[in-house]
Amino acid sequence: MNPIERVIRWADRVQQRFTPAAFVFGVMKKYGDDAGGVLVANLAYSSFITLFPLLLIFVSILGLVAASHPAFREEAIKTVYNQIPLIGDQLQRNVSELQPSSATGLIVGLLVLIWGATGLAQAGLFAMTAVWNVPGPARPGYFQRLGRALLFLLLLGGGVIATTFLTALNAYSTKAAIWAILLQVLTVALNIGMYLGVFRALTPKGVPTHNLLPGSVVGGIAWTLLQIIGTYVMGRFLQSASAYGIFATVLGLLAWIYLAVNITVYAAEVNVVLARRLWPRSIVQPPLTEADRHSIALQALQNQRRPEEQVEVTFDDREPGAPVPVGTPQTPDEITPPARRRWRRRSTTDTANGTDGAEAKQAAKAKQAEEARDATDKAG
Repeated sequence: MNPIERVIRWADRVQQRFTPAAFVFGVMKKYGDDAGGVLVANLAYSSFITLFPLLLIFVSILGLVAASHPAFREEAIKTVYNQIPLIGDQLQRNVSELQPSSATGLIVGLLVLIWGATGLAQAGLFAMTAVWNVPGPARPGYFQRLGRALLFLLLLGGGVIATTFLTALNAYSTKAAIWAILLQVLTVALNIGMYLGVFRALTPKGVPTHNLLPGSVVGGIAWTLLQIIGTYVMGRFLQSASAYGIFATVLGLLAWIYLAVNITVYAAEVNVVLARRLWPRSIVQPPLTEADRHSIALQALQNQRRPEEQVEVTFDDREPGAPVPVGTPQTPDEITPPARRRWRRRSTTDTANGTDGAEAKQAAKAKQAEEARDATDKAG
């Protein structure tokens, strides 16, 4: 073993024994296993091309609903654009409401925009099924995805209303420190609720709601901090006009979306790692930890495409006769939410009866080798 590998293996042993470090590394490892960078890129692209239709829908509907309340309309629009502190003011100057020549044209235009805006929800649904490693037959069909996409858009609208209400409270409140702290706490709670609602709308139904709460807390807090930091950077360093003009706007928007999407995917991974206890993971393999085997099995089992297709995952690196933990799946049924697990430990007795494939062969070979040694000893 060379010195570098020796150091890495020492660090690996340390992180596996220290639960917080093992959990954080488990989340990072799961993110890599699921090709998190690809999921983030897909979501960021969908968010970027969907943002302007969503803003146009929002401004147009608000112009119709709140036509008699111009003050509320302006406050709501300002609140939405403040969610993007780096370039929100530039977006506000360039997005105006849809005003066709007839009511029919307006309705048709809004329906087309809503249809296009569901692309973001579709990308989110794909990301959540990938994060939870849902096999193909268990993934929602077209109409189910469409219903969840519309629910996702309604949740966004509800979040805008709640955020506008908090902003109005801030405008009419005193500047006392206790009130500012209370408003920040309410903002964090609102963001956590938004994440929980979005996860519930996009995550497969079989996943219990309480399994979505930890990631919602992480995502809500991280999103609030991202907004605070963005506002600080904008006010402290980016007040002067940029020489890049429109390119600075596009790059700033892409950077903001990318960070927000990364937070969302990592928050979803927190839910999965906690629900399936996918830690500790090993930095250097072999040997594999049981969490490594669990995650590797998930990657293979999610590739089932049809119910007629039979997929089974086994490992031959365990000691002969070692029991297979019930948490490590072998078939797609054991990961399809709600997972239909065999709630018992698969022992060598089960393998002898044909419960497992590779484990049964390994146990049979070990038994034959032992019998051969006994026969040799007796002959000697």
